Amino acid sequence: MARVEIAPGVAGDFDRIFDHLARYDPQRAAARIGEIIAAFDVLQTNPRIGRPAAGGKRELIIGHGSRGHVALYRYVAEIDTVFVLALRSQREAGYRRD
Repeated sequence: MARVEIAPGVAGDFDRIFDHLARYDPQRAAARIGEIIAAFDVLQTNPRIGRPAAGGKRELIIGHGSRGHVALYRYVAEIDTVFVLALRSQREAGYRRD
């Protein structure tokens, strides 16, 4: 079972997403953040489940449409660890950092 590590910069991504959710869907904002975090659990047993992305990274699709998010991550098989690098809404054009 792979270990999942979340990069420190992802906290800012969560803040940005939570602020948006709190503004447009305040009743469900905390629950939706919880759903995103729970989706990372899939990476423990299926670290290669995400679609391939540039530079040997992968993207985990979480949810769909206007409610969906994308997590950018890298799986390092030699140490059986997934590093979650960034998080964005599916509607955003790109990540804050790669």
